[in-house]
Amino acid sequence: MSVAGGTPAPAVERPRSRRKFLVAAAVLGVGLVAGVVGLLSGSRGQSPPEKPGDTARVEPTNPPVSVPPGTPTPVAPPTGPPIRVGILHSRTGTMAISERPVIDAALLAVDEVNEAGGVLGRPVEAVVEDGESDAATFAARAEKLIAKDRVSVVFGCWTSASRKTALPVFERHDHLLFYPVQYEGLEQSPNVVYTGAAPNQQIIPAVRWCVTALKKKRLFLVGSDYIFPRTANAIIRDQAAELGAEVVGEEYVPLGGGDVAEVVRKIATARCDAILNTINGDSNVAFLRALRAAGLTPDRVPTISFSISEEELASLGAKTVVGDYAAWNYFQSVDRPQNHAFVRRFQARHGPQRTISDPMEAAYFGVHMWARAVREAGTDAPGRVRDAVRRQSYDAPGGVVRIDPETQHTSKVFRVGLITSDDSRFRVIHESPGPVAPIPYPNTRSKAQWDKFLQDLHDGWGGRWEPPGVR
Repeated sequence: MSVAGGTPAPAVERPRSRRKFLVAAAVLGVGLVAGVVGLLSGSRGQSPPEKPGDTARVEPTNPPVSVPPGTPTPVAPPTGPPIRVGILHSRTGTMAISERPVIDAALLAVDEVNEAGGVLGRPVEAVVEDGESDAATFAARAEKLIAKDRVSVVFGCWTSASRKTALPVFERHDHLLFYPVQYEGLEQSPNVVYTGAAPNQQIIPAVRWCVTALKKKRLFLVGSDYIFPRTANAIIRDQAAELGAEVVGEEYVPLGGGDVAEVVRKIATARCDAILNTINGDSNVAFLRALRAAGLTPDRVPTISFSISEEELASLGAKTVVGDYAAWNYFQSVDRPQNHAFVRRFQARHGPQRTISDPMEAAYFGVHMWARAVREAGTDAPGRVRDAVRRQSYDAPGGVVRIDPETQHTSKVFRVGLITSDDSRFRVIHESPGPVAPIPYPNTRSKAQWDKFLQDLHDGWGGRWEPPGVR
């Protein structure tokens, strides 16, 4: 399906709650309850990979969300004109393995908002666009969502290259992006609400835990070659120096690249005792399998990953990486009633085989926090909503989260997960005593020094946030 001019039409999620009430009324009128129930039963697994550019499809109707005990009785469906929201993630390309599931979590939250009556008496309608794992495409699709589709907010981006490339679009329109992924920090835009972790909520405490709890002092850093891993590793170097640890190697692979043999060879000869991994996307599959083939097992040289979640493990096969670690703020195995209910609702829709990652949880609660802010502001205007969201907190699946009004980052619990061979994938073996307040700029350098670090990378890549030639 295309619109005039050959531009692919976006996938549009029609508000399901209103549709469900209308269907139910028709069923009662004609006595076809059993038939409709049969149509709505079952569950949907993850859809097959799409071809690049294949954003022009309407999302299939999902079965009803299972409601946990104690949930209020459904209210009357919203009847006003829809409020459109954008969901901008990669359905294709190297990042699709990570980003496609985030779309599912955001859509679940949109449905829950509608089932609770929508916002301001209006249903929420999601317009889904494919960033195609390409930073320039993210910027172009953000422009389309804002200028053409007239969305009130965008939930999206994964890589920092995609976020930073799209950010000028949001700033030019004075619009609002909810960004759900842990990142390198060194940013504080009034047009972004950061629901993922800042460096002091993931990178820094993970290094400290590695050195103090695991007693590892010789660290090898490996990452994808773009802004996040380069900056994360600068932060790691600073932290390692403070802790008396040594970085014995630092290597990068192209984003989406699968040739990791030389990197693994260098790790094997470096005599490191831990690997800190900031590779993103499906390159992780090739890298971790190559480590095992080289005899670099967790009992000898454990890997702590910053961007491997439950979804990536499903592709790897957990047995390949049993004994390695991941640092996040949320794991599916978090033992809270709110999380158990969240997992049940998600799997009731997508099947028990589906897993939930940290960015999925952050995208999910981001939609709910936005909806609360709209209700408080009495409007969906981005500027007014931005003011209201700074006062929001939410009892999310992973714990209570709160938006810091000064930085628009989110207070979150830090956790370390051990990869296990059981169905839960990760077992939480360490967590902070409570939510950690966000600090976007690590104090090992001044803001001016960090800004210069970023600018030097940007200039060295020819005005990009990743090396030239990356697609």
